[in-house]
Amino acid sequence: MSAHGATIEWMRGDQPFTDKRYSRAHSWTFDGGAVVPGSSSPAGVPVPLSDASAVDPEEAMVASLSSCHMLWFLAFAANAGLVVDSYRDAASGELDKNAAGQRYLARVALRPVTAFSGRKPDQAELDALHHSAHEHCEMAHSVRAEITIEATIG
Repeated sequence: MSAHGATIEWMRGDQPFTDKRYSRAHSWTFDGGAVVPGSSSPAGVPVPLSDASAVDPEEAMVASLSSCHMLWFLAFAANAGLVVDSYRDAASGELDKNAAGQRYLARVALRPVTAFSGRKPDQAELDALHHSAHEHCEMAHSVRAEITIEATIG
């Protein structure tokens, strides 16, 4: 078992609070030292109370799923003797409401486009590599969102 952590920090500063017009901007500091600006989504809390240039939790969840999938895909492609030159995923997520009216991440679409040197897999092999990546991705096991993969060779 491994442990992973992040420190999330928000400061009120001199802004009022109880009127609910406080900034949702905050920071995420990861154990390796990376600091990422975070905020609520402008779709849920309008700018200037949200920082549109920061990462919101929904985007982070989609990015986490995509990144985990990519890392497993690269490992399986290397094991298959394929040389991956680039991998780009324009992933997206969609929120919905459950029966209790609570919003949740319902669907995630991964759209990886991969470029190869030398031997290129056919679509069946590419799909099999992505299937294996999905089956091994810890983040995919951790969510109830429907995850689809639309893989192409670029």
